[in-house]
Amino acid sequence: MERLGDDARRLMAAAGAGGNYRVSVVTNVWRDCVGETIARAAWPSRVARDGTLHVTAVSSTWAFELERLSPEIAERLSAALGEDTPTALRFAPGRIPEPAADPAEITATPPEITPAMRAEGDSVAAGIADSGLRALVARAAAASLSRGGSDRGFC
Repeated sequence: MERLGDDARRLMAAAGAGGNYRVSVVTNVWRDCVGETIARAAWPSRVARDGTLHVTAVSSTWAFELERLSPEIAERLSAALGEDTPTALRFAPGRIPEPAADPAEITATPPEITPAMRAEGDSVAAGIADSGLRALVARAAAASLSRGGSDRGFC
């Protein structure tokens, strides 16, 4: 019996998306294979037609060091990916994606709005004719003042 993944790979390759599919397979296991520190400094960017995984690093120093670690990284990727393992690894400096925010670090507490901030927000929105929009802008301005910690007001 043939695996569904094999069919998916053939269809993706026929549609010209084989490299993108392979990068997504690698990115799913990248952090587990290389660890948090390396994942913050280097991220898979593409898989070339010859199967080489191109990885972007935050600096040339990181790219150099990771090139030296490539046999160990390749071994870990092979253990995680099996037949989807890239044939080679290449590291180069460039931009990497920002890490996703940790849900535990996201706070949903409303800002503390003082009467002075509320008055400043009302002042900023005073020239708006639509009463509903004026109220929204006043609230947004007051909230912005509370988050920014600025006492300078608006220009």
